[in-house]
Amino acid sequence: MDRLPPAARLIGIGWFFATCIVIGVVGGVLLDRIADTRPLLTLSGMALGMLTAFYGGYRMIMDVLQQNGKE
Repeated sequence: MDRLPPAARLIGIGWFFATCIVIGVVGGVLLDRIADTRPLLTLSGMALGMLTAFYGGYRMIMDVLQQNGKE
């Protein structure tokens, strides 16, 4: 992935954000249906997805910035 231009890598980071949040919400909704705890697990899944997205996105952005600094 280091050979991709910075713009393509930033698009990939956007997809990572979206995927993490969607997986968290969908997982929370499915677990809510099983456990019958309507909003609790959906909100927890969304929060977990957002935390994962922000942490992973931060690391990816720092990597892009470091690679740009070397060039």
